[in-house]
Amino acid sequence: MEDIQISLAAARVNAGMTQEEVAKEMGVSKQTIINWEKGRHVPGIPEMLRISSIYNISQDYIFLPSYSTKSRI
Repeated sequence: MEDIQISLAAARVNAGMTQEEVAKEMGVSKQTIINWEKGRHVPGIPEMLRISSIYNISQDYIFLPSYSTKSRI
């Protein structure tokens, strides 16, 4: 069976949760969730473990957008 990776946003939607619900569950702001989903910031290992638990998915299956150091104008 081929490994499939999904984005943080898709994992959240598949879990039937809103950004607000995830933020509350994780004890972070909604903006933090948005930044992770858009690849502006990358969650740390403890956060990824928590996310995979909340979404009920292995963290191996979650794709993180590439973080760019390019200026966003």
